Amino acid sequence: MTIDYLKKILTSRVYDVAVETPLEFAKILSEKTGNRIYFKREDMQSVRSFKLRGAYNKMANLKPAQLKRGVICASAGNHAQGVALSAARLGCRAVIVMPVTTPSVKIEAVKALGGEVVLSGESFTDAYDHALTLEKKLKLTFVHPFDDPDVIAGQGTIAMEILRQHSGPIDAIFVAIGGGGLISGVAAYVKAVRPEIKIIGVQTTDSDAMARSLKAGRRITLTDVGLFADGTAVKLVGEETFRLAQKYVDEIILVDTDAVCTALKDVFQDTRSILEPSGALAVAGAKAYIERAKNSKKPVKNQTLVSIACGANMNFDRLRFVVEMAEVGESREVMFAVTIPEQRGSFRHFCELVGPRNVTEFNYRISDERAAHVFIGIQTDGTDDAKTLTNLFEKNKFNVLDLTRDELAKVHVRHMVGGKSALAEDELLYRFEFPERRGALMRFLNSMSPNWNISLFHYRSQGGDVARILVGLQIPKREMKGFKEFLAGLGYRYSDESNNPAYKLFLG
Repeated sequence: MTIDYLKKILTSRVYDVAVETPLEFAKILSEKTGNRIYFKREDMQSVRSFKLRGAYNKMANLKPAQLKRGVICASAGNHAQGVALSAARLGCRAVIVMPVTTPSVKIEAVKALGGEVVLSGESFTDAYDHALTLEKKLKLTFVHPFDDPDVIAGQGTIAMEILRQHSGPIDAIFVAIGGGGLISGVAAYVKAVRPEIKIIGVQTTDSDAMARSLKAGRRITLTDVGLFADGTAVKLVGEETFRLAQKYVDEIILVDTDAVCTALKDVFQDTRSILEPSGALAVAGAKAYIERAKNSKKPVKNQTLVSIACGANMNFDRLRFVVEMAEVGESREVMFAVTIPEQRGSFRHFCELVGPRNVTEFNYRISDERAAHVFIGIQTDGTDDAKTLTNLFEKNKFNVLDLTRDELAKVHVRHMVGGKSALAEDELLYRFEFPERRGALMRFLNSMSPNWNISLFHYRSQGGDVARILVGLQIPKREMKGFKEFLAGLGYRYSDESNNPAYKLFLG
């Protein structure tokens, strides 16, 4: 059956709960990029997200008997608030299944709106499976967060507002993608009314189910998803959203955590508002789109680009992590390992080379009678970059290792510099990532064999949704098979860092 999305969007019942949000010109970011960038401020909805549009439109179209029994949904937070608010307005019960990794600010917001919260699983997909079980058990009506025509149509009203608010030319609209409901609604409306406008989806590199699916020509299920941008952490996109994306989406851009954190800072500088990571995805995508074309024959200049700022449910304690990553993401902080000869005056000479630059990190440790190692972070102001400073140090006979993009150095080594251990013979070094929640660290440690000696350990709470652990292990050769089985069955991301140069210099 063919669905007339233009008609469904035009007749959507969203304005009983939603407001028409501003299309705000981003003056600072526009000047910085040489383009006209606008933010569609969906973070200004009452639940700080666009999700109430689709949720209410779906529920307002339910039969009275369905509303009387109540509704259920699965959500990482924003759809949950939309369903809870809609249920309160329509006078029905709402059961909300959320992943255990959901930020507390979203959980408390749902409870405050009258939603009955059930926590289950580590991702949206896990919560979704549990919600389907409860749907049958409790005889409730399922309100899908993205793969439903009424939900898609509700989200499409955002595009209707954008084109009404900006009647002039628009070159591209950037939209965050999780399951695909938002971009499906936006694309269906825009391509029906203004087909010349590009619709560009944005996903994180570790939650790119739609990008992989479009490339493969079929829906791809991810085995794991990143949790920093929890609002778009979806393992499998919807059937209908995939169909619409195939038909209407022009391309998808992938961005990393550093880029998202930088985009959060960009939005704050222009609006003094703090988005959540998924809410800033579209802004990060627009910047990546401009940057990608810089050295091409067709640079992106003087174009009108709209980014949908789709959510602002941010946990306050994440801000420390965001600030650290934003400095690196916008290349305002560079990090080096510098080896200096252990002789009179060399340390002073090195400090003179650093000069008046703002130092963000400085760790010094004597290595032996011949050399010493310095771990240094330097804030840049546009006149310096990693390459310029590397050349400066090397010209003055200092061995330099650029660690600016080294994840081990950024997250762990900078907090651990203190020398090597003569006891750490045959040490293996591994980085692990797993959901940051109560008890996860002890469960991780208890899963290790008691025959494995932990020779190094570092964990630092950074306010994110992922715990980052660095572990040094001494494992008997006869236990190596068991260790490999442990890694294979762990279910967490890991990386062998035993040969990382930063580790060898400072800790190995």
